[in-house]
Amino acid sequence: MSGRSQGATTSVTRRSDKLNAWAAHHRRVSIETLQQLIANPFSSAMTWLVIGIALGLPAILFVVLQNVADISGDWGGKPRMSLYLNPEVTVKAARNFSGEIERRADVATSVFISSDDALREFQNRSGFGEVLSTLDRNPLPHVIEVIPVSPDPMELSSLVTTWEEHELIERVSVDLNWLERLFALLVFAERLVTALASVLALGVMLVMGNTIRLAIENRRQEIEIVKLVGGTDAFVRRPFLYLGFWYGLGGAVVALLLLWLSLFLLSAPVEQLAQSYRDDFALHGPGFGGGLLILLTGAALGTLGAILAVSRHLSDIEPR
Repeated sequence: MSGRSQGATTSVTRRSDKLNAWAAHHRRVSIETLQQLIANPFSSAMTWLVIGIALGLPAILFVVLQNVADISGDWGGKPRMSLYLNPEVTVKAARNFSGEIERRADVATSVFISSDDALREFQNRSGFGEVLSTLDRNPLPHVIEVIPVSPDPMELSSLVTTWEEHELIERVSVDLNWLERLFALLVFAERLVTALASVLALGVMLVMGNTIRLAIENRRQEIEIVKLVGGTDAFVRRPFLYLGFWYGLGGAVVALLLLWLSLFLLSAPVEQLAQSYRDDFALHGPGFGGGLLILLTGAALGTLGAILAVSRHLSDIEPR
């Protein structure tokens, strides 16, 4: 029993030593590859800049689209629907009906405008106050201005259908055509940016593949010697994978810098435009989650491009 116990302990110790050696080699290789990039700042910066532009362009467009979607939600995305009531509806009944509408879960706000208030406002704006005052009765109906919660055209159409059938409502006024065009344009733009991002991601992988191929060719003799003395493919492959990782991560950092620089340059004109509409809208960045996603995407694309390049070119190098 003691011999078996000692053998098991020795086996566990050996596995632990191998794991420690494996982790130490990963740590050493990652640091060495980063130092190699820093030691060649010009070539590294050029590669980082190319990757950063490829990652930053779709990121900027995605952020702009998100801000446009926010604008449509705050301004035109929640259209004002006008419910014109039947002439025989009293003020009290109209107010009660407006309160019922505002308590609906699919309605954000509801504002009741009596026929007298509507007439006074029309007189002030039109300049025909004297002419309108000669009329025997007020020709304007009570109106309820409704702002729905959802800007979705399908849900708005459902609301219009529901209210058109209500006995107190004579007519419902809302322009859904421009909303449908806006949503269609946003969907098209989002898919266009997605397609552009896919193409640029492929470009990042191709750039990385070519960069790693050149790195392999520059170290051909070293690779042949390592393989000659028994170095495994994983051992030989590891530095190039970390090289791709650092290239991708550095390019993602450049993409974030370009993104924030673009937002900084655009923020002042956008705020001035918003103030002209008496709105306090401001451009929003990707946030912590979006920034982390860009970093992970860059690192993943760099590593994947390195894997493909190493798998393709490293097998061609064998010791003579």
